[in-house]
Amino acid sequence: MNPILINVPTTIETKRLLLRMPMFGDGKVVNEAIKASINELQPWLPFAQHIPTEEETEINIREANLKFLKREDLRYLIFHSESKEFIGSTGLHNIMWEIPKCEIGYWIHTRFSGNGYMSEAINGLTMMALKQLKCKRVEIRCESTNIKSRTIPEKLGYQLEGVLRNEDLSADGKHLTDTCIYARIAL
Repeated sequence: MNPILINVPTTIETKRLLLRMPMFGDGKVVNEAIKASINELQPWLPFAQHIPTEEETEINIREANLKFLKREDLRYLIFHSESKEFIGSTGLHNIMWEIPKCEIGYWIHTRFSGNGYMSEAINGLTMMALKQLKCKRVEIRCESTNIKSRTIPEKLGYQLEGVLRNEDLSADGKHLTDTCIYARIAL
């Protein structure tokens, strides 16, 4: 089946959160969160090596919207259900529809860190991938030294399948890093 025909939810609701596909105009709020969180994002994420302009972020959001519609990459923006505040971003990446399998990535606005929001969002996204999209495998990959990021899959019942040594470059491209591979599989 052509992936464009796959019904993918444009929104996911959890107890406290609304995850939704990026929409034109979201660049401003996402850019503000990147600016406010740059010091925490920079060690782990290549896109955070410099503060993007609002225009660059809007372009990125629009490209994410198009990729979502084409089923190439399914990014979701995370908002608080009641306050409507932007909390962070997550998504299904490196999708292989023929299996199907995917990888989850995520980042959070520093102001909302430590409240369980990202664990809640990732759990909702994982359940959607396994149940609605019928994924046979959902992975979370993160740098071995990124303890905050590793806590999420460990809390949500993902299995650490291995650590790939010297597998990737650091976010700044200056040294080799080890990558932890966590996975949940459909039973």
